[in-house]
This record gives sequence, C-alpha cells and structure tokens, in this order.
Amino acid sequence: MKFLRSDICGQSLLSWSRIRSLSASRSRGNRLILGIETSCDETGAAVVDENGRLLGESLNSQKRIHVRNGGVIPSLAQHLHQQSIRDVVQSALAKAKTSYQDLSAVATTTRPGLALCLQVGLDYTKQLVAETGLPFIPVHHMEAHALTARMVDNSVSFPFLVLLVSGGHCILALARNVGDFVILGETLDGAPGEAFDKIARRLKLQEHPQCKGMSGGQAIETLAKEGNIHLLDGKHLFRMQRKDCNFSFIGFKQAVFRLIQEEEKLQGTSNILENVCDICASVQHHITRHLVTRILRGIEYCKMTDMLPQEKQILVVSGGVASNGYIKHALGRLCDHTSYKLVCPPPKLCTDNGIMVAWAGMEHLKLGPGFADNPQEVRFEPREPLGVNIANAVAEARVDIKRFKFWTDG
Repeated sequence: MKFLRSDICGQSLLSWSRIRSLSASRSRGNRLILGIETSCDETGAAVVDENGRLLGESLNSQKRIHVRNGGVIPSLAQHLHQQSIRDVVQSALAKAKTSYQDLSAVATTTRPGLALCLQVGLDYTKQLVAETGLPFIPVHHMEAHALTARMVDNSVSFPFLVLLVSGGHCILALARNVGDFVILGETLDGAPGEAFDKIARRLKLQEHPQCKGMSGGQAIETLAKEGNIHLLDGKHLFRMQRKDCNFSFIGFKQAVFRLIQEEEKLQGTSNILENVCDICASVQHHITRHLVTRILRGIEYCKMTDMLPQEKQILVVSGGVASNGYIKHALGRLCDHTSYKLVCPPPKLCTDNGIMVAWAGMEHLKLGPGFADNPQEVRFEPREPLGVNIANAVAEARVDIKRFKFWTDG
C-alpha cells in the first residue's frame, strides 16, 4: 500500500507551520477532522465538524466475506483493508466536499483491535500526515464507541455509565471525561457477540432459509422472535461466584454446545434442529440476563459510592451487540427500574465506522488537542485497556442487588 501525492487531489504539500495556522483558524471557526477505522472487519472513514455534524462518510464492510469463512481471518482482513482504504478515505473526503487543507487533524484507531488490521490504518495515516503535515490524533477504539453518544445526544455529559458490548469486548465503565475511564467490570474470557457467532455456527444457522447472509447475532435474534425463552431455565449457565461486575461467557457457551449435542442425539439429526428457535430465544435471553445483572450491580455500586450525581444518571450502550433489539428493550426496562436515562447511538453508529473515530478525535482536539508529538513513532496496541480497572473494589463492596423481571412472557 503506497500513499501517492495524487491522492491529495493535486494540491501542494502543506508545511507544519501552515497546518498550525490552519488549525488555529479552525479554532475560531468550524474545525473538521478526518477519522479512519480499520481495527477489525470494517474499513471506515468520515469527516465531522466540531458540532457533531457528519459531512461525509464511506464504509467498506468485510462481514459477508467473514461470515462465509466462519469468522474473521486476520490476514484476509488485512488484505481487504489494504485494497480498500485509499478509496474509502477519498470517497469520504469527496462526499464531504472537503480537501486536506480544510482539515484540522486526522484521527485513526490505533488501539485495541486485530494487530494486522490496526497496522493498515496506522501505516496509511503515517504516510498521509507525512505528505500533508496534518496533525495526528491516535484514538482508542472503545473510547470512540463510548463518546459517539455525545455526538448524537447533547444531554450526555460527563460523568456517565457506559456498556461497550460487541463481538470482541464487554466492558462496563464510568466515563469521567475524555480519556478518563474507570472500568467497573469487563469480560474475563470472551464477549457476547463472539458467543452469538459461535453458537450460531454450531446451530448451522447460515444454512437456515431465514438467516442467509446474516451474522451470528442477527441470525439468533431473528429466530429468537419465534422461540421460547425458558428452554434453558434452571440450568445455572452463568456460575459467577463473586459479587462484581465482570462478565464471563465460556461456561455458558460450553453448556449450550452440550445441549445442542443432546438435542441432535434425541432428534436423530445433524442438520438444523426442530427446536432451533427455542434454543436461540433462550441463548439470547440468558446472555441478556447476565448483562442486566452485572449492570444493575454497577448502578448500585455507583449509588453507594456517589460516583454519579443524581442529576446525571445516564447509561450509554454502544458496540455491535447494542443493535440487538431484545437486549436494548431489556436495558430500557432496567433504566426505567433505576431512573436512569438510556442512550443508544443508532445501529449504524454502534458497529465500527469512521464517524465515531472522527468524533473521538474531535473530543480530544477540543480538550487538548491530543496530537501525537511524533506521528511516525506512534505504535498500534492490540490489547490496550480503556482505563483503570476497579473490579476488585466492586467485588469487595459486596453489593447486593434485587433482581427484577425485564421480559414479558407470551
């Protein structure tokens, strides 16, 4: 992948002093940031202004390719990013009717994510800023998901509680400010999206006529609408001993795999099971109950420790799994129960995209500005945490919670 000077629409290169002058002028006007995202299986780019207005976006999704392969293959994802990143960036700029001279900075996801994928975005950005002299703002992928809510809803001010839930992550955190997060709990061994995908694969949902071309989570949500949520009741699928806010899915997945194997023996088939809708409904329900239980304990802990003012009780939910309608409904019931306000970015912004990266860059620019001192020395970090982890303190507080019914039967 080579960044060409012709990619800059034939414009002359800008010196660093010129860029600083442009950035200063933008501080008096409407600053613009280009965001670039390549952390997993989406190549995204977007231009946003400081008021949260989207000027132009482009997104190339690899999901259908990876669904056919049964999961993301990092080397293939890297190759697909390399093929599309230049066109995606140029398309976003063209839609925004924006040139590099109009930008205040470039923001790119550098952590966490798949190493081979992060490398593509970072390498492209380094070449871009070397050619243009634009400042570079490295962005934390999970922070970008969390801050998107502030772009779409101006009532979301710091501090707020946030659940980041996707195929690779499950984090419950308190967002105290830009770049300042406290982790109340996180996944110990997997993520809800991963559980959905692996269970869907084991159920052979890609062969189900209603689920063609869907991701595992989408397939399970689709079939769950016709199923019974009580199939797995009484099986104690989540054996979490500590009173904390951490999440665990490995034991649950193993129990569901055993159930599927038993059902295949009973039904005498290795094809799609007759009660597949009931299995999907129960899987979705029990994952949701696990999420709700841990979030409720986090809410009670924040109340006990006065970490959230009474007038700022907001729960932000973002990430790919936040698009699940059943989970979103349950979290709405949870917020009604606890007098919280639920804020979920629209589904388009819950999955990976360049918009959230651009906005996270803008948040840092407003605060800091967060520029990398030496862009060419920036490194990607596949596993960098979002913030300080206080899960042990939450466990030591031994917060008791009263369960409530977030679902309706029928």
